[in-house]
Amino acid sequence: MSLRTGGKGFVARRGLHYAALTVGAAIFLLPLLWMAATSLKPTGSIFSIPPKLLPDHWVWSNYAKTVRLFPFWTYLLNSVLITVIATVGTVLSSSLAAFGFARCRFRGRQTLFGVMLATMMLPPIVLLIPTFVLFSQLGWVNTYLPLTVPYYLGGSAFSIFLLRQFYMSLPLDYDEAAYLDGASRLRVWWSIVMPMSKAPLAVVTVLSVVLHWNDFLGPLIYLRDPHLRTLAVGLQYFREQEQIQWNYLMAAATLMTIPMLLLFLGAQRYFVEGARVTGLAGR
Repeated sequence: MSLRTGGKGFVARRGLHYAALTVGAAIFLLPLLWMAATSLKPTGSIFSIPPKLLPDHWVWSNYAKTVRLFPFWTYLLNSVLITVIATVGTVLSSSLAAFGFARCRFRGRQTLFGVMLATMMLPPIVLLIPTFVLFSQLGWVNTYLPLTVPYYLGGSAFSIFLLRQFYMSLPLDYDEAAYLDGASRLRVWWSIVMPMSKAPLAVVTVLSVVLHWNDFLGPLIYLRDPHLRTLAVGLQYFREQEQIQWNYLMAAATLMTIPMLLLFLGAQRYFVEGARVTGLAGR
């Protein structure tokens, strides 16, 4: 009886957990569903009373009209270009810096790593004016350089921390065997450590892509030419147009969200695995 009662209690608790997760997922998905549904509504039915989630008539032509109302493809290309360049720099430089902290022995390593972690405590807004003055003196304003070059100089402290935790869990025997064969540290990093780090590198890649794709403040400050704007900034200017139709704005926002959804669905397995190993690794 006790086992049966315990079994029923376990099933009940598991059912409550799943019910709570379902309710939470529905709450988080509701804004996305509302955005997608609004993008397919006719112009006159968006603010109907009582409000309707699903439109009575699905207007797929809203997407075709949206890409003609503002330079959507230009903004899309700019966003893709900045995201790809900055993400490549983040993955390479963060991985190389993490390799140095985890696999190389040098004086002051722990102190330097602590200083690097301390930079995560600085709010980005505090660094806004000094970095703008620096890039302005370098003549980088109104170019993609402020949004891409810094990520080739170490990536981000959080990415370095994640990768370092994983690298410390790898046996040093691989490195020592490669050094005996005459391999350099760069060769060990590129040919041995990097191929074994697909899961944590996937985590860094996904986080970097989401960060740069949705970045609004950086492009708003440094990109003055309208032809250099990204989608995040372009949507704001599109919203400020006179007599803006909300169904068109929601269509543009949906088009901007779709790549991130596809990215997460495609990399979900690697992302979850990478988050697990980087969270539990370390010594």
